[in-house]
Amino acid sequence: VQQLSCNLIGLESGITMKTLLTPAQVAELTGMSTGALAQLRYLGRGPAYFRLGPRTIRYELAEVLAWIEASRASTLQR
Repeated sequence: VQQLSCNLIGLESGITMKTLLTPAQVAELTGMSTGALAQLRYLGRGPAYFRLGPRTIRYELAEVLAWIEASRASTLQR
């Protein structure tokens, strides 16, 4: 999370900004292809994402990391 000073636009307080990633960046982070991420979006699975325009997809870093953590598989020892 980054803090951005708003003095340039006349606001007194800072704005908290979320780190947004492109599908290519998420693919690199997860080891998946961008096509696999697109398929997960189509199926309603995978990390939450923002559709900023007809062809502009962004993922919030915190959501991607949470999705990766939730996908962790544990092995049972016998």
